[in-house]
Amino acid sequence: MGRILTGVVTSDKGDKTIVITVATRKTHPLYKKQYTVSTKFMAHDSKNEAQVGDKVTIRETRPISARKRFQLETILERGGIHFKET
Repeated sequence: MGRILTGVVTSDKGDKTIVITVATRKTHPLYKKQYTVSTKFMAHDSKNEAQVGDKVTIRETRPISARKRFQLETILERGGIHFKET
């Protein structure tokens, strides 16, 4: 089994591709201060259902392209940015 990560969709520009930002908390070994480290992952979204701002779960899978190693598992929370047309 591969890794399962939870993060927020930061881009959905590519066809069947989303970019997820995963934030983790770390503690500095000497100063003991906690800080946030964010990492971006590209994931395969076969149905183009995730939108920017959604909280999603991704699962590690076989390589799909040069940079995609994850696949969209579930959408936990809808938080997409919706623009109102005038």
